Amino acid sequence: MSFIDEVKIYVKSGDGGAGCVSFRREKFIPLGGPDGGDGGKGGDVVLKVSSHLSTLLDLRQHPHQKAGRGRNGMGSDRHGANGEAKEILLPQGTVVKDAETGEILADLTEPDSTIVLLKGGRGGQGNARFKTATHKAPKFAQPGEPGEERWIRLELKLMADVGLLGMPSVGKSSLITKISAARPKIAEYHFTTLKPNLGVVKYKNYRSFVMADIPGLIEGASEGAGLGHRFLKHLERTGQLLHLLDLSWMPDRDPIAEYEAINRELALFNPELAEKRQTVVINKIDLPHVRENLEKVLPYFEERGIKVFPISAATGEGIPELLDDIAFNLWGEPDETW
Repeated sequence: MSFIDEVKIYVKSGDGGAGCVSFRREKFIPLGGPDGGDGGKGGDVVLKVSSHLSTLLDLRQHPHQKAGRGRNGMGSDRHGANGEAKEILLPQGTVVKDAETGEILADLTEPDSTIVLLKGGRGGQGNARFKTATHKAPKFAQPGEPGEERWIRLELKLMADVGLLGMPSVGKSSLITKISAARPKIAEYHFTTLKPNLGVVKYKNYRSFVMADIPGLIEGASEGAGLGHRFLKHLERTGQLLHLLDLSWMPDRDPIAEYEAINRELALFNPELAEKRQTVVINKIDLPHVRENLEKVLPYFEERGIKVFPISAATGEGIPELLDDIAFNLWGEPDETW
């Protein structure tokens, strides 16, 4: 399934049905009288979070969403049926914005939450409603009120406890594959990951957390360079960040410079991103020259009070200690329920 995280759609609630002008024509009721029924209410446009969705693909294919109109009233005091509501299912984490102004209309972060985005038009009253002692035969009824309509933009921001970030090909996909059931594409070239991947990491007894693998970032990502700029927004939802570094390219590439460059991109995109809890993970520690290079970069992080976890996504070395630290940051001190 394609990963679609932005879409623009047209939504319209249903028009109200018109009231009816009708008079009784019964043989044994000589005076008769008005008996026009009311029109039905137009259907609402309702947004509902679905745990079964992880993309906006279906709405990309069906960009016009309309609720049903109310039925007109009828004689014999029969009211028109209400229009059917239009329920739009969205993945958790969807932000709903007005397409023209950018105003945030809803932020659907709670599971199974439901909101009425547009209310259906009120049905018009039939002429039976307007009968009075002095006006016994009203020959008019109300039209139904029109429904509401607007263009909206939907932006999906993945909900994850932990976000993986780093330059391309540093081992993010390998790590999430090692510790979860996620199976992203892995290869020895840049931009293997073309869309975010979510993995559920089981921790000890009954605990688990969600980890997001974001496509690799490069310098200039906040301005559109590379692929990662499209997915920086997904990091805004994460509770903490794991910043992966690869020392195997030293001295051809400077991991410290890459670390600083990515953090600049985070700050340029959203200053709050740069303030999130961030743990540095040194991957490929199973390679001898990476162990040697580790001693060259550790002082930089120690001086800044940044935790560093050397791991190997290939052999699993160091991963239990990393998971313990993630769990502590999420839930605090362990107890007997872990």
